[in-house]
Amino acid sequence: MSVQPWGEPGPGHKHGQGHGYGQGHGHRQVAGWQPAPAPSPQSAMRAGHADRDRTVDVLKAAFAEGRLSVQEYEQRHEAVVAAQTYGQLAALVADLPAGPMVTPAPSAPPVPATFLATPPPPQARPTNVLAVVSLVCSLMGLSLPAVFTGHIARSQIRTRNMDGDWAAVLGLVIGYMGTAFWTLLILMGIA
Repeated sequence: MSVQPWGEPGPGHKHGQGHGYGQGHGHRQVAGWQPAPAPSPQSAMRAGHADRDRTVDVLKAAFAEGRLSVQEYEQRHEAVVAAQTYGQLAALVADLPAGPMVTPAPSAPPVPATFLATPPPPQARPTNVLAVVSLVCSLMGLSLPAVFTGHIARSQIRTRNMDGDWAAVLGLVIGYMGTAFWTLLILMGIA
């Protein structure tokens, strides 16, 4: 008895003869075989050697796991060699746990950055008032208030994530320089 790919009996086969998983109207059905998956845009694409090799690997794994008999494996292997499209390869392994990896449809190219929505500007942090007071006091010559408010402002800026550290530092520098100047004047006046 000759058997065609997919277990169809060849010429000379009489109805009711043969060994198979199920019989009916002169066709032997492969165990668990289901109709091929619905055609996709890739199913008409031409298959290459690498695609056939992947399909043979699936068949080998199915045979090693006992999912295919020797005859089924040989029939499908011959059909893989003759397959020309992804759809034909997919039909050969449709009833097996894995199939050929059909190349996914190409995705749209990324949108250029010039056409993307502009991100919102970063939220401005509030400026610490005591930092400004420290700078103003130091510029007016009030050194001790500038130093005190400068240290308080720097502490608040760190804990509250505020802006104005530059003003507090500048107020502290000028305040300390003024304090040193006044201390020197006082010491020179005493001496």
